[in-house]
Amino acid sequence: MAAGQERALRRRIRSIQSTQKITRAMELIAASRIVRAQQAIVASRPYEQRMNEVVSELAATPEAKDHWIFAGGGERAVVVVLGADRGLSGAFSVSVLRAAEELLGSLSGRGPQPVVIGVGRKVLSYFNFREQPLAARFEGFCDRPRFEDAQDVVKAVTEQLVGGEVGEIHLVSTRFLSMGSQMVESQRVVPIQAAERDTTTVFEFEPEPDLILDRLLPRWLEAEMFLALLESAASFHVAQQRAMKAATDNADDLIKTLSRAMNRARQDAITTEIMEIVGGAEALRQAGLSEQVVGRPDIYVLPEAS
Repeated sequence: MAAGQERALRRRIRSIQSTQKITRAMELIAASRIVRAQQAIVASRPYEQRMNEVVSELAATPEAKDHWIFAGGGERAVVVVLGADRGLSGAFSVSVLRAAEELLGSLSGRGPQPVVIGVGRKVLSYFNFREQPLAARFEGFCDRPRFEDAQDVVKAVTEQLVGGEVGEIHLVSTRFLSMGSQMVESQRVVPIQAAERDTTTVFEFEPEPDLILDRLLPRWLEAEMFLALLESAASFHVAQQRAMKAATDNADDLIKTLSRAMNRARQDAITTEIMEIVGGAEALRQAGLSEQVVGRPDIYVLPEAS
C-alpha cells in the first residue's frame, strides 16, 4: 500500500514540475513584453497629448462650442470595451467586464440601449454568453496592438455616428500607471468635458470649424484609442506576469509538500519491508530450533509425575 502511494505521489510531482516549467516560461515571456509595451506607451504619449491640446484649444472658441463633439448630440451612447485575447492573467478580464456591466447598466437606466463594441476574445465570449448584441468585434491583437488596429476600432465607432443618434462615446479599459499600479476605468471620451476648454488661444478657421472638427475627430480618436490599447496590453502583461509567478511559487510549495509525503511513504515502505524480513527470519529460526530438538535421540524428556 505504501509503495503504491509512493508511485502515485512521484507521478503527481513530475506532473506539477512540468506545469511549473510552463508557468515559469510564461512569466519570463510576460516580463519581457512589459518592457516593449512600456516603450510603446512612452513613444505614443507625445502625439496623444498634443492632439488633446489642439482639441481642447478648439473647444474654447465660440465657433466650435456648438459642435456635437463638445455639446453632445443624440441620446444613444457607444461603449468600447477593451479586454484580453487570452486568460491566465488573474482578474484582469473580470475587472474590465465588471466595469463594463456597471457602465452599461447606468447608461441603459437613463436612455436607449447603448451600442457595444468589443475588443478581445474574453470580451466577445462574455457578451456572447450574456446574449448581448455587439456592433463590432475585434480580436487577435490585444497583447501587441498596432496603430492600424486602433484605426479599425475607431472606424467602427465613427460608423455609428452617421445616423446622428449617438451623442456619447465611452471607453472601458485598464490604465497603466506603473509596474505596481494599474486601474480599470470607464471614461467618457465624447462629449469633451468643459474643464478641458481653459485656454486663451485665438483661432481663425479655414475652412469652416465644423469641417475641421469633423476631420480632426477621427485622428484624435485614433490617438486616444491607440494609447488605450497600449496601456491595456501593458496591464495585461503585468497581470499575467504576476499570475504566472504566483502559480510557479504555488507549484514549488506543492512539490515540497508532496515530496515530504512521498518520503514518509518511502520510509513506511522500508519499515514494513524490514519488519517483514525480521518476522520471516524469526519464524525460520523458530522452525529450525523445533526440528533440531525433535531430531536428537540423546535428549531424554522426563515423564510427568502422576
